[in-house]
Amino acid sequence: MSAESPAGGPAPRRLIVVGSGIAGLYSALLAADAGAEVVLLTKGALADSNTYYAQGGISAVLDEPSPGDTVAAHIADTLKAGVGHCDEEAVRVLCTEARLDIAGLERFGVRFDMDDDGDPSLGLEAAHSAPRILHAGGDATGAGVARALIRTVLDAQAAGKIEVIGRALVTSLSQSEGRVAGVNCLHDGRELGVHGDAVLLATGGAGQLFAQTTNPAVATADGLALAWRAGAAVADLEFFQFHPTCMVLPADALEAAGNGTEPLLISEAVRGEGAILLDAHGERFMPAYHPDAELAPRDVVSRSIALHLAALGDPNGHVFLDAMAVEVRHGKGYLEKRFPTISARTRQAGVDWTRELVPVAPAAHYWMGGVVTDLYGRTSVPGLLAAGEVACTGVQGANRLASNSLLEGLVFGRRAVEGFLASGPSRDTDAPRAVSAAGGLPLTHASAPLSRDFVEDAHATGAPSGDYGTLTSSATIEPPALAVPAWKVDAVPATGSFSRTALRHLMTAKAGVIRFGEELREAAAALNAWAAVEPAESSPDSLDPREHEDANLLLAAQLLVHAARERRESLGAHYRNDSGPAPAVVEYSDKRYTMSRKASLVND
Repeated sequence: MSAESPAGGPAPRRLIVVGSGIAGLYSALLAADAGAEVVLLTKGALADSNTYYAQGGISAVLDEPSPGDTVAAHIADTLKAGVGHCDEEAVRVLCTEARLDIAGLERFGVRFDMDDDGDPSLGLEAAHSAPRILHAGGDATGAGVARALIRTVLDAQAAGKIEVIGRALVTSLSQSEGRVAGVNCLHDGRELGVHGDAVLLATGGAGQLFAQTTNPAVATADGLALAWRAGAAVADLEFFQFHPTCMVLPADALEAAGNGTEPLLISEAVRGEGAILLDAHGERFMPAYHPDAELAPRDVVSRSIALHLAALGDPNGHVFLDAMAVEVRHGKGYLEKRFPTISARTRQAGVDWTRELVPVAPAAHYWMGGVVTDLYGRTSVPGLLAAGEVACTGVQGANRLASNSLLEGLVFGRRAVEGFLASGPSRDTDAPRAVSAAGGLPLTHASAPLSRDFVEDAHATGAPSGDYGTLTSSATIEPPALAVPAWKVDAVPATGSFSRTALRHLMTAKAGVIRFGEELREAAAALNAWAAVEPAESSPDSLDPREHEDANLLLAAQLLVHAARERRESLGAHYRNDSGPAPAVVEYSDKRYTMSRKASLVND
């Protein structure tokens, strides 16, 4: 017998949303608006997310786009940046439905910047063929969007439409009758179980895997680890994007800050406005690496910086961003007006970027891979959905196009809700035929059922030590290999004890911007040694959230390194400097390296 509401009708279905970035907040609001019972869990405060720190903006072709811009052009730019590795249907959905979710954001209180004529002010960013980037508050788009959505969520909580549970770290997924039906979490120092009809993971990425990152401290691969331990398929984990221009503080500033200052991302939009990169000799070097120079895809720019530094004999050094020409071109005060957050942060670091060069270097930024989903957020595990950075929809390919990340969280977060609302207690394999809660427009994009081959790991520990399959891509890219490793830092030997700092140094040294087969092998050996001492299965007994995060990071590192070892030739953000010269004709592969372990859910 099905449950009933007090009024006598069927009880509303209950969706548990884990994460409070753009995908989690937007999905929770849409589900609540559609009449679902929603529980939103976040392990910190609602503002603790990658979304809040996003500067660049949201890409979208609106009803009245820039002159000459089209949805087809946005699709082409996304596919080009993804170097042939994208799921073309996912990209089509992303770009076609973008305007729908921009309207959805506006309905929830987001106000985008306007030009002097009262039209949306559209910016140009790297690898986009036309201005199509929406901003909210100049270079603080993520914060502006997050604040508006958080206000709306809190209003919904006050109205009894959404239950928000903060300071709750989800430690495992529970199941009932073969479906994910809830979560177990740590809340206020005790264990708490939350039950529902489905769980939507919107937990973001894992920048804390690396020594330098643009991500906040909460980005510890929690959702990926939860999904993996539940038996969900993951893919494209070798593709980790490093943002090319992250400010490097001078040594004296670092010492004064106690080495605790988070890196400052210098938005892609700054180069879109005309800023250029210079080396220590004052020479502009990007034109020698790519015809689009500073506006090349960000994986190309990051790799070019690393290669150039290595060629100069300073692989751990930095280059300089020259934004002074932007100020000269647009007039005094333009940088302050266009990029108020960056202007304030650079001043705090002792740099006046209207008169000085800004020292920059690549930093871990965005994980293209994640939990494999279909076009409605459904994973290979019934009852488990995923959206945002934790998911792998295929839309980002081997390298994410600038400002497509917030958009992906919106479009596929909404689609995950539509899939949830349209599905019954059993996992449907046909595409949902739902009406969009964001704008009342019917969706006509058919979604095929998950049909990828999921390779199970027979090892109970969850460590990626089994045989997951063979390399499926034969693509390589320029430039040619160097004789010495680039971007190398001292790594902790395999015999050293595990710590989060040691893990970050190891991953930066062995699995960072540029990779070598032998160094990846050494990284795998060190990670496996640590995992043997700190098995992931020991963390569920701990009431210390940091121990769970450490276990999640260690597992994510193992999965990433394993995927990087399997893809022996370069593609997009995954650059193997031992893969040999590029062939005359490059045939990119859209095949994914996908793996999963056997399900290990906690039964009710």
